[in-house]
Amino acid sequence: MSQLLTISETARRSGVAASALRYYEERGLIAAAEREGAGNHRRYPRPVLRRIAFIVFAQKVGLSLDEIAAELAKLPPHGAPGRKDWSRLSATWRGRIDERIAELERLKEGLTECIGCGCLSLDRCRLANPDDRAAGFGSGPRYWLGDPRPDPPAPSAKD
Repeated sequence: MSQLLTISETARRSGVAASALRYYEERGLIAAAEREGAGNHRRYPRPVLRRIAFIVFAQKVGLSLDEIAAELAKLPPHGAPGRKDWSRLSATWRGRIDERIAELERLKEGLTECIGCGCLSLDRCRLANPDDRAAGFGSGPRYWLGDPRPDPPAPSAKD
């Protein structure tokens, strides 16, 4: 098995489009080991597959490409992160993952409820967000973003 992979082999094995690999290389996130032939074809070292997996996973966690570049800069330029490297780099992600889980839970719970976006189109929104009080927290769907919902109105004597 060759230790150098063509761009199409790298794309097929990593599940990342060749255009994305070229972009990652342009950004300095990965590097071809050599260029060969009249067409100057890229050849990637096999360990680049782990770097690509790291990039894809880090993006799923929510890291920007700049943040990923900063993390990868802590590694040898052409090496793949080992177990200790992975543990060190991913340790800071736990908080981000927890925040993302909480955001998804709020999304799940709020699918049929007022999300505090200001549209006031649902009957329940008028109860949960009268006069668009959620706007006081800032822009966007404030309840999805985790801002506290107001207390429900107290029952009147007629109820």
